[in-house]
Amino acid sequence: MILWLCLCWGFSPSAGQPDSELMARYLEEQLLADYSIVEQVARRVPRQAKFLQRLETRPRMSEFHVRSTIISRYAFTTVSCTMVNSGSEAREAVFEMQIPAAAFISNFTMSIGNKTYYGEVTGKEKKNSSDDKERHKKPPTPTEGRENGYETFKASVFIPRKMQARFILHYEELLQRRLGKYEYTISIRPQQLVGRLRVEVNILENSGIVSLEVPPLRNSKQKGNGKAEGDVSPPPSTVIGHTKTLAKVTFNPSVVEQTRIARNGILGDFIIRYDVNRELSVGDVQILNGYFVHYFAPTDLPPLPKNVVFVLDSSASMVGTKLKQTKEALFTILQDLRPEDHFNIIGFSNRIKVWQQDRLVPVTPNNIRDAKKYIHNMSPTGGTNINGALQTGAKLLNDYIAQNDIDARSVSLIIFLTDGRPTVGETQSSKILSNTKDAIRDKFCLFTIGIGNDVDHKLLERMALENCGMTRLFQEDEDAASHLKGFYDEIGTPLLSDIRVDYPEDDVEQVTQNFFPNYFNGSEIIIAGKLINRTSDKLHVEVTASNSKKYILLKTDVAIDLLSRNDIRGVPGLEDGKGDNNYIERAWSYLTIKELLNSQLKSDDSQEKDNLMEKAKSMALAYNFVTPFTVLKMKEAGLHSEPPQEEFISPSTDGIGEKVQSLQGHKAPPGIRREQDKQRIKISKTSADGDPHFVIDFPSSKFSVCFNIDGEPGDILRLVSDHKESGVTVNGKLIGAPAPPNGHKKHRTYFSTITILSNKPERSYLEITPKRVILDDGERLVLSCGRSAVVRSRSLEVSISAYSNITVTIRDSISFVILIHHYKKPAPYQRNHLGFYISSSKGLSSDSHGLLGQFLSHEVKLLQESLNTRHQEVGQNQTEALKANPTNTLKVKGRLVPVVWKQRRIYNGQQEVDCWFAKNNADKLIDGSYKDYLASHPFDTGTSFGTINSL
Repeated sequence: MILWLCLCWGFSPSAGQPDSELMARYLEEQLLADYSIVEQVARRVPRQAKFLQRLETRPRMSEFHVRSTIISRYAFTTVSCTMVNSGSEAREAVFEMQIPAAAFISNFTMSIGNKTYYGEVTGKEKKNSSDDKERHKKPPTPTEGRENGYETFKASVFIPRKMQARFILHYEELLQRRLGKYEYTISIRPQQLVGRLRVEVNILENSGIVSLEVPPLRNSKQKGNGKAEGDVSPPPSTVIGHTKTLAKVTFNPSVVEQTRIARNGILGDFIIRYDVNRELSVGDVQILNGYFVHYFAPTDLPPLPKNVVFVLDSSASMVGTKLKQTKEALFTILQDLRPEDHFNIIGFSNRIKVWQQDRLVPVTPNNIRDAKKYIHNMSPTGGTNINGALQTGAKLLNDYIAQNDIDARSVSLIIFLTDGRPTVGETQSSKILSNTKDAIRDKFCLFTIGIGNDVDHKLLERMALENCGMTRLFQEDEDAASHLKGFYDEIGTPLLSDIRVDYPEDDVEQVTQNFFPNYFNGSEIIIAGKLINRTSDKLHVEVTASNSKKYILLKTDVAIDLLSRNDIRGVPGLEDGKGDNNYIERAWSYLTIKELLNSQLKSDDSQEKDNLMEKAKSMALAYNFVTPFTVLKMKEAGLHSEPPQEEFISPSTDGIGEKVQSLQGHKAPPGIRREQDKQRIKISKTSADGDPHFVIDFPSSKFSVCFNIDGEPGDILRLVSDHKESGVTVNGKLIGAPAPPNGHKKHRTYFSTITILSNKPERSYLEITPKRVILDDGERLVLSCGRSAVVRSRSLEVSISAYSNITVTIRDSISFVILIHHYKKPAPYQRNHLGFYISSSKGLSSDSHGLLGQFLSHEVKLLQESLNTRHQEVGQNQTEALKANPTNTLKVKGRLVPVVWKQRRIYNGQQEVDCWFAKNNADKLIDGSYKDYLASHPFDTGTSFGTINSL
């Protein structure tokens, strides 16, 4: 947006900055100049006269300060600029600042002498014909000041002689994550050397700051490029300091350093990139003062396969550098396609040419080679048939999806690039939009790219918005090849599809968008809303999504009483912030207004557009945001008002809560339960837990048998071996710990890792530790044991109850439960470990083996030893009477095993089990000896003694 504020003051006596100081500064700059340049003038002008001429030309900028506070990705920025007119007459001063197009201006103040003018955000009235005549006399329209991702704010004032003017601009933005980093950019283009130039950025991220970097200053031709060659060291005079959650970055170049960067004062973009700690969970949910914001950006996910159609403009206007750079970018992009992807290419001008008719081809070396040849031979000619190209691309992709047995969770998309407006075929934007929407029918997403000044950016933006995509605009003189590659990198690795984030409908209201068709690697999903019940102590969150062949459900309860964590008052480095104390509420308002603006842009119904406009305007006025429906008008504060202060002042929103209450926003969809689902686990007593203690339950005999295995640290025990029949194997690795004092053991052992392998119907394995679960079925997925989650594929389901247990279900007929034992303050002989329980063994064969598996299909008989040493089989009703007899015997596969009666505690000590205990490492109870059950590695699937297989 370009805001022109043209004000003129009468001359009034005021002592300005001394001429001698200006002269000294001027001489300092001249000493740094390069005197090797010969002045090409007909007559030499005395140096003092030249200096006076310069002073008369424009006011001098004495100070340029930028201070920003970023709290949980939400940035408050204040720009302060002081200009001095030391001339003999009033001169025009222009304050010009490039700000991110996604930012909202929230305040603007300026003062001349003892007069202060402040900005007031008011609603924009609808245009009428009489207004249009006045408007065309004013300086540039908003689109004229727009660059790639940036807009220009301008304020023009006349400064009386010997006086100074001070400008203070505030704007806010929610940082977007791209390619794994948040990027915060400040434009430093004062257009002259500045005596005191300073940038200070304070960052607070409770999740923890990682990968903080400050690359060199970026000029306009590199803008949006992301990374430039030699992108290593920060700009001169940059100081970076940070702790785990706080960071402070300052840039304070002297006049000498400014001169070395750019003598014209156009230094470039000062950039800070960083990321935060994260894991595969429901994400980072922050709650403060009745509002919440939810950041979801999982990692360690395998990419989804893509079906992509590239639709490229090859009209005559693409001649030269634009088409050349487009080809270069496509060569690189094709090389980055994955083997599981499918693709096609369409070139269009007034004619439409499809590389491979009626199909998408797999990614193979030959297909990539042929595609590069096709792109290389594209030549610019003819007009621009945007409608025809999109219809062809949409039909191609729709037919491919309908006629082929594609992966149900693959991601389909069109990437469309043009440098102009429609000139051939359908040229009416509204028709092109409706035709495109009808052709796509919400089956895939459209991503649009515009190059140059002639492109219809509104058409491209709306096409992308209406079809779940994104748009990028690049200037003609910029590096299109790197822009194209960077944009593809953002969308080239889809990780999840059909992401839905739910909260209990009775707990929240006015929730922003909560369904997303795709999540791309390096990006982030953000949802915000208001709490209905502020007295509740927790908020339940569920995230459902699809990843390749797996369905994922993540859930948790977030404590609402997080004042001590999210309240920033008293945080070092943020002391000057005022309105930023309510940053979560402002992030919610920012997102809500953005969604209303997008909905208004997409709507074709005039009544709906008006309603959305009024809602957006009402909310923008409440939060003092300058939007397309609001304007900033300057008013005089009074002759004796205090001048604007240089320190950072964030806008406050105290007392506006009632205005926002009436805003009709989104509600969370019904169907979610208020309380988190409790894990209802049906498990038998058959288990291996603790030191480890084994228990085998024989329900038909109505008794249990137990034994110990005194293994060595590092041993891997075969617990269940049924690889040949059901394809299932379970192994457990032991970890050691010192024995308790006065104990009879030399050490203790526990299960540190449980490995579950299955090769039917497809290969997969699980590696479970007390901290995490790794699922690999050809695609690796890492889950934290500290977060509740459910992952489901065609034959396998893994359900995690946070810090409690993991349930593994194979083909709905085999189920294992792994208990997680965590010690907050472990004794020397304690270790975090796992317990293994068999919940259902219906799917295991009668030939299954292992320390537990060999008993699942066999019965054991209990015998009583009489005085004449004859063994007598005991009936079920006699078992209770035999418990006190220390000389009972079990009959197992013809073997006689002496046993004694014991009591064991299982399920974290919650249940007591009566069992017949077999001594000496289960001698004679198990087939063979203990050492026969040692596996060579965690993935050993050997099923008979002396045999080793690997999955």
